[in-house]
Amino acid sequence: MTSLGVVYRPQLPPENLRSVVLAAEESGVDSLWLWEDCFLESGIACASAALAWTSRLHVGVGLLPVPLRNVALTAMETATLERLFPGRVTLAVGHGVQDWMGQVGARVASPLTLLREYTLALKALLAGERVTVSGRYVNLTGVALDWPPAAPMPIYVGGLGQKTLDLAGEVGDGTVLDASADLARVRAISSTRTHPVVVYVETDSRDRAFVTDLVLQVADAGATSVILQQSATSEDPEGFVRFVGSLDGVSA
Repeated sequence: MTSLGVVYRPQLPPENLRSVVLAAEESGVDSLWLWEDCFLESGIACASAALAWTSRLHVGVGLLPVPLRNVALTAMETATLERLFPGRVTLAVGHGVQDWMGQVGARVASPLTLLREYTLALKALLAGERVTVSGRYVNLTGVALDWPPAAPMPIYVGGLGQKTLDLAGEVGDGTVLDASADLARVRAISSTRTHPVVVYVETDSRDRAFVTDLVLQVADAGATSVILQQSATSEDPEGFVRFVGSLDGVSA
């Protein structure tokens, strides 16, 4: 089975989030995904609100730029969400847009090294371990969460380049591909993974036959979740979410 979700783009104002979230909950959309693009909206803050407003909806945050965030803080926030809303949140991390990271003084010489160290430390913290690590970028001394999740949480890794995607397959519990990935890339990545593959697909169409066929093509290429996103200039996100929710059975 391939699940079907939708994106709330951070180019939309935070005060519009609630109506879109409620539309997703009411219309039966499997999941709503949020981005932490600079310098728009906090992925964690928006996820917390979305989860609090709903009782069924699964919320994904994908992805969080790791240079921008201390790993202990991300672990604390993620664990808090999971304990408040068990089983309803998925988190994905990536190395972020390097120009943005440079703007805030967080750009590193080796984004891949940071992403590897960060993902491994984050997974260990969320597993309830006491972590001491001295890496090139991630340094923790006897850090353990007082309120870890009841069970270890999967951490997804997203990216564009092949080296980053290889790393996602190695250390991630899932892989996130953005809307630039064509069907050949989806097939190539999915064929090398035993874990979930989330694929963003951009469309503004509300032609049921077209979107159904688009989703099925990506699902047939190996995606375990297809997440539809509107373009940055599209309007009526609530209406789009309700349209996606009406596509019941399309992902079967």
